[in-house]
Amino acid sequence: MGSYVTVSVKVRRDLVEKARALGVSIPEVVRKAIEEEVRRRELELIRKKLESVKDFLDQVDIDRVVKSIREDRENR
Repeated sequence: MGSYVTVSVKVRRDLVEKARALGVSIPEVVRKAIEEEVRRRELELIRKKLESVKDFLDQVDIDRVVKSIREDRENR
């Protein structure tokens, strides 16, 4: 695992007090929330990239690709 940094965030005092009373681990909740948001945004970037590639792939003639692969295998 890499190095760590400290992140500060302002939260209403009453919310922190309630969280502590309920045994909520604030660092764990914040860590998980950041990890989930990063994962969500990474997936969104991948989806956007796939959409741009999809237009190109829709133009590919699958039958022609299969034929070329078969011809190549036969010539070996």
